[in-house]
Amino acid sequence: MEMAFAKCYNLVNIYKKGGAFMQEIYGQKTDRQLAAKQRIIAVAAGREKADLVLKNAKYLNVFSNDFLCGDIAVANGLIAGVGKYDGKTEIDISGKLVLPGFIDAHIHLESSMVTPAEFAKAVVAHGTTTVITDPHEITNVMGIDGVEYMIQASQNLPIDVHFMMPSCVPATEIDESGAELDCKDIDLYLDNNKKVLGLAEMMNYVGVINGDKNVLSKIVTSQAHHKKIDGHAPELSGNDLNAYIAAGVYSDHECSTFENALEKLRKGQFIMIREGTAAHNLKALMPLLTQQYYSRCMFATDDKHPSDLLYGGHIDYIVKQALKNGADPIVALKTATHHAARYFLLNNKGAIASGYLADIVVVDNLEDFNVETVFKCGKLVFDGEVKDFSAPTVDEKLAEKCFDTFHLDSVTPSSFKVDGKLGLIGLVGGELLTRNLGTADKIDVENDILKIACIERHKGTNHIGVGYVKGYSLKSGAVATSVAHDSHNIISVGCNDGDIAVAVNAIKDSKGGIAVVENGKIKALLELPIAGLMSDEPLTTVNEKLENAKLSAYELGADKSIDPFMTLSFLSLPVIPSLRITTKGVFDAENWKML
Repeated sequence: MEMAFAKCYNLVNIYKKGGAFMQEIYGQKTDRQLAAKQRIIAVAAGREKADLVLKNAKYLNVFSNDFLCGDIAVANGLIAGVGKYDGKTEIDISGKLVLPGFIDAHIHLESSMVTPAEFAKAVVAHGTTTVITDPHEITNVMGIDGVEYMIQASQNLPIDVHFMMPSCVPATEIDESGAELDCKDIDLYLDNNKKVLGLAEMMNYVGVINGDKNVLSKIVTSQAHHKKIDGHAPELSGNDLNAYIAAGVYSDHECSTFENALEKLRKGQFIMIREGTAAHNLKALMPLLTQQYYSRCMFATDDKHPSDLLYGGHIDYIVKQALKNGADPIVALKTATHHAARYFLLNNKGAIASGYLADIVVVDNLEDFNVETVFKCGKLVFDGEVKDFSAPTVDEKLAEKCFDTFHLDSVTPSSFKVDGKLGLIGLVGGELLTRNLGTADKIDVENDILKIACIERHKGTNHIGVGYVKGYSLKSGAVATSVAHDSHNIISVGCNDGDIAVAVNAIKDSKGGIAVVENGKIKALLELPIAGLMSDEPLTTVNEKLENAKLSAYELGADKSIDPFMTLSFLSLPVIPSLRITTKGVFDAENWKML
């Protein structure tokens, strides 16, 4: 009894000491916060010099909707004030235009085919300081380990990376992904990680409309945390759209026509105007960029390939195109900055004003719109070149898992032999949508009918779905990739079974990537060994290999009006109408059935 009492007494003392220690740590943190707050106030009031002052700035005021002039004072990573200020460092930016950092409201970082650090190097040079990413590509391959990898690989970059938890892993019940994510997994991250802002695009709109409990549980979980739920419902309309929105879906980025976007906006959704590598919706949605509608709009890229990032731009490119198409500058710029910050409740971003993060972009003018200088939290991160930064460290065991995601046997030409009629998928240039062209029973290169196959690669099931596709235009050879939305099995299109088999095996042996094959020989290969989705090489190297692969595909006859790999990667996504290829065969997304 005495021994038990002694143990209890000791535990109480340890608890008291531990509590005192925690109180001391908390007190130190509070003291630092108070000191920082006192300094910001002193700088804002003009009693102390700012760390940095951008002198004679012409800046966008997102609150009064005009351009104003003044000195922008920065201290402790925040904008202390705009007015007349002195600083320890002063930069005269007379004649330039100062804007809040650009925000991409919806992107899959995996689409860049490089690590988040390499992605950050590319986009910070274009004025992007914040992105909201949905890691559902890697999560469909690796589950929670994929989410954790992306979070760890995105720390302490010159841009802020916020996350939305993938809602559809797998995307549908017919997909064969490498993992599953349920509402308990989502709840854990919404509860414990401040970088996670909500539930990512709810692609299973059919499940939502029909009241599927598993689907709705994810929405209910997110709403319990007062988080956003993003949408993905191409062409959804009428009462079905009402049901989708009533479930709690706040936004949509799958609008390819102004009419559909306007219907969604009128029914309460925010519209993410998408202009990326695969989908180009800005031109069709330009009528939204008017005073009547623009307050409910944001810009997003969704998917961006390396060449676009290196030479086209990012959100700055969308702004340029909007301005060229007649958008009011303030409308375009607020859509690129302030609106996404408000939507995602990033309350200290998206404005040049006191108390906001000093995420600042300096451009030359509205006509040329060249990004000249970028500050992240008041620190210079780009001035014609990206400043050096340390790449994040990822847990070693977690990194090893990322390089071991292929579990399938080698294939042979007979693996793709089929008899009878199969669904014929019709490509639509410049769109993710496809057409239902009925059926075909053989490859007919002269009439542009090719074989398409989807090969399960996660769990060694050896499932292979086969169909036909028209509009890809290969005249010989085959193309294959492990970037196949959203389950990321291997997808291949080709003129004969032999070359399809060689291309698929090349992907398997490389632990992921893109392969172009002709007459049994590999013409081009881009290795993507991180979950079969990303490379650990520099963006410039990846782009060189990717462009070489594109050139090889075009030499084989692939339609030059399309990106041969981005187009192929979306043909396995069964939540976009009309026909898709899965590991079980051709799927009719409009009638939700296998053909």
